[in-house]
Amino acid sequence: MLRIHAGQRIEERLVATRMHGFDAILREATANVSREYFLLPIVWGPAIYRERVYCYELYHQLRSLWPDGSQYRLNGEIDKRGHPCFAEDDWAPKPDFLVHVPGSHDNYAAIEVKTAYNLGVREILKDVDTLARFTNEAGYVRGIHLLFGASATQTIDVLRHTGIDRERVARIEFWGQPQAERPAERSAW
Repeated sequence: MLRIHAGQRIEERLVATRMHGFDAILREATANVSREYFLLPIVWGPAIYRERVYCYELYHQLRSLWPDGSQYRLNGEIDKRGHPCFAEDDWAPKPDFLVHVPGSHDNYAAIEVKTAYNLGVREILKDVDTLARFTNEAGYVRGIHLLFGASATQTIDVLRHTGIDRERVARIEFWGQPQAERPAERSAW
C-alpha cells in the first residue's frame, strides 16, 4: 500500500497554493444551491433531503464557479478500483467529489457529502474512513466532509462519542450547511 512520504508534504503545499480560493468557491457554490435541490419537494408528503439531488446541483454550482484555465478538475464519484492505494481492498472507495489533475499525483481534495436526515454513526464512519484513506494514503491535500441540513458540529459530536482516533481524522475538515441558500461553513474539531 502506498504511503505519503515526508518529501511529499512540500509538494502538497505547492498543490494547495495552486488551488487557492477553493474555500470561497465551496461557500459560494453551497449558497447557490436553491431550496428545491436542498429539500426535494414530493407529492405525497413534506419535502425530503436527497443526497444525490443535492450533489448533482452542487456539482453544477461548483463547475459554474470553477476558475478558467485551472489545471484541476472536479470529478464526481470516481471508482478507485485498480488504484495502487486500494488494490488490496475488497471495495474501492468512491468519494462524492474529487478535485485533482486526472492522470497525475496532483491531488487536492476528496469530498464526501451527507444529509443530516437519518445521519447514523455507520455512515459517518464510512465517509471518514474514505477521507482518511485519501488524505493519509493517496496523497490528497484535503479531505472534506460536507453535511447539509445541519451544522458540521453534529458530525463532530457523533465522532467524539465513537471514541475515534483523532490522529486518523486530523486532516479531515468538517463543513456544514444548515439551510438552503446559505453558505456552508467549516467547524473546528
